[in-house]
Amino acid sequence: MGELDLAFVQEQEHRPKLSIIEAEGIPEIDLSPIFHHEVQDQSAIDSLVKKIGSACKEWGFFQVTNHEVPLSIRQRLDEAARLFFAQSLEEKMKVARDEITPIGYFDKEHTKNVRNWIEVFDFFARDPTLVPLNCDENDDQVIQWSNPSPKYPPKFRNIIEEYIKEMENLASKLLELIALSLGLEAMRFEEFFKDTTSVFRINHYPPCPSPELALGMGRHKDAGALTILAQDEVAGLEVKHQISQEWVLVKPTPNAFIINVGDLTQVWSNDEYESVEHRVIVNFEKERFSIAFGVFPAHYIEVKPLDELINDENPPKYKPFNWGKFLINKKSDTLKKKNVENIQIHHFKIA
Repeated sequence: MGELDLAFVQEQEHRPKLSIIEAEGIPEIDLSPIFHHEVQDQSAIDSLVKKIGSACKEWGFFQVTNHEVPLSIRQRLDEAARLFFAQSLEEKMKVARDEITPIGYFDKEHTKNVRNWIEVFDFFARDPTLVPLNCDENDDQVIQWSNPSPKYPPKFRNIIEEYIKEMENLASKLLELIALSLGLEAMRFEEFFKDTTSVFRINHYPPCPSPELALGMGRHKDAGALTILAQDEVAGLEVKHQISQEWVLVKPTPNAFIINVGDLTQVWSNDEYESVEHRVIVNFEKERFSIAFGVFPAHYIEVKPLDELINDENPPKYKPFNWGKFLINKKSDTLKKKNVENIQIHHFKIA
């Protein structure tokens, strides 16, 4: 990575002057009640659902333990990721994303929107993934986005695909718990993900020469239904607490996953649960790795508040919108700097 330049510094939000809570932070939730039981303990499951609901409402974030994802799979992926990013830039650029296929490798030096001290490799859960051709509401044409196939490290693609299967299983369990916490049928969200557009991503934050001036990832909210994040032992993720509006540093918990609800869950719940701002700080001495899985529905899904949560006292707060067109609009912003605000769910808010 090159030295910090003035343009990069100016594009940061310059670390808001809020105190950081060095405390317990986001809730930690034990998922064991939904595993290891021939006859499940309903009271334990009810308690788990209540904890999930409280965490979603107060924080929009929580950590899960006893999640049944084998540690060995995560370790293999971590080792492969470190080998991949240790390659020369020339080698990594052989699987770089472009304006035709916005998936693969990229870093802050090779995007048109230079904001973050980070390099990334991403990969679709389905290959190919179908998405709309363009954002025109009257155009139903679709195209295929396909994954890159890095030659190094060996079996990198296979390791990623194995990890994705585990993430999809975990996501399904989490969506059931979130549905129950909203008073819905457990399988209420299942229909949205039959033809998923979910995305896997490895984030690498190299040591930064001026960490006080930069962010690994600027403040943002996630677009999908959920994000499942694994982070290494180097802390960096900060979450803005809903009530105090202070930034909370999420301390790494070995073998835990960090879960946050995204924009789609906010819309589906009609603002019962909110997609929360978060950011990543960087380190002067240590590199940091994290692995994110964005849980996205099919491209053809119309996103709107769920009928079961709407009534005269709680009318819909969002107009319907198409997920696929929303997604490709978001993706195009990664490589193209625009003169208008990046599309957000508040653009569909009903006044």
